[in-house]
Amino acid sequence: MEHARSKNIYEEAKKYIPGGVNSPVRAFKSVGLDPVFIESGRGSRVTDADGNSYIDFVCSWGPLILGHSPEYIYEGVDEVIRRGTSFGLPTETEVKMARLICEALPGMDMVRMVNSGTEATMSALRLARAYTGRDKIIKFEGCYHGHCDSLLVKAGSGAMTFGVPTTPGVPQDVIKDTIVCRYNDMDSVEAAFGENRGSIAAVIVEPVAGNMGVVPPREGFLEALREITQRNGALLIFDEVITGFRLSYDCAQGLYGVEPDITCLGKIIGGGLPVGAYGGKREIMSMVSPLGSVYQAGTLSGNPLAMHMGMRTLEYLRDNPQVYSQIEENAIRLEAGLKTIIEELSIDACVTRAKGMVCLFLGKGPMESHDDVIRCDTARYSVYFREMLERGIIIPPAQFEGWFLSYAHTREDIEYAIKASRESLEVACAD
Repeated sequence: MEHARSKNIYEEAKKYIPGGVNSPVRAFKSVGLDPVFIESGRGSRVTDADGNSYIDFVCSWGPLILGHSPEYIYEGVDEVIRRGTSFGLPTETEVKMARLICEALPGMDMVRMVNSGTEATMSALRLARAYTGRDKIIKFEGCYHGHCDSLLVKAGSGAMTFGVPTTPGVPQDVIKDTIVCRYNDMDSVEAAFGENRGSIAAVIVEPVAGNMGVVPPREGFLEALREITQRNGALLIFDEVITGFRLSYDCAQGLYGVEPDITCLGKIIGGGLPVGAYGGKREIMSMVSPLGSVYQAGTLSGNPLAMHMGMRTLEYLRDNPQVYSQIEENAIRLEAGLKTIIEELSIDACVTRAKGMVCLFLGKGPMESHDDVIRCDTARYSVYFREMLERGIIIPPAQFEGWFLSYAHTREDIEYAIKASRESLEVACAD
């Protein structure tokens, strides 16, 4: 495929935007390519600046559960735009959207809209600290919760450790109260609580880790987190920015039957527009200003356009449960096809899946923690990515990201993706 125009745009972009992109993974650095610039999307496909068409398994990193440009979501958008896209004053649509979210999640009595997943997690941590009167937070290595300073932390050696910054610009003092444990490892969590009695405000976790590929929770892991936080007077925060309304209409917490104290949402609830939210029990959320003293604000929070798109998306998901069954059916088909290829080619690889989220790891499984996934062969994944791109398929331009299926993906899309994967893996894994 020719990418001449994308290359020209990229050269221009690098003059004015750091790295030529507004989010690092878009630069395609981990797969050794220049990025393709997208001009349009429809259904399961996107078209780049050179006119190349691709089946899209990125889907804007999760928000587009109904595919690109679904007409039933866009209905009424023109009217919303004509009425005004932002007022800095409340609108009824915000109320309708909040009601939809609270009705979907039994543990959520109140919700506050924000503009990004980072805002949601940052605000949830502030609220948890205020509610408990404690400072320390437990997070898990490999789980990403946005780019606020206190969460840009990696683990050192050992099962549990006080973190070190993952990026320059984050002072050690800011992350001194962040403890990093191993995902799916309750021993590390027990140790953290044992060494920090009475000082841990909350545990924040992706119920399905979606930022190191797709790593589902071990059986009983989420339940154990619920029990240990309750036993120690700490809050449990589910970061469902990725999983919220993707795994099921009642989110990961409904799927796994574990009710957190605070839930963070994003992506799907904006219908493709920037959005975030955090919410929980009335007793906790009543501490948020102006009802309480925990301050958080945002000029564009709950803006009419994002609320309209999100409301239309959630209403469609609520009223059409076949969306979830069709996506999972295609994900099962994709998972099975990839596993067959791995077996027939006798390569070191494995596939994980959580409902409609899939990941192909070029490394031996099982994949249950960050320590497992970082052993993957990223060089071979880069070749695999390039070969897939040449065959008209966009998968995540990084080994440690999941594939997102949408309602717009067809059985033919999946069958072609399996065929292309066989050809691409034969090249990538040739000795």
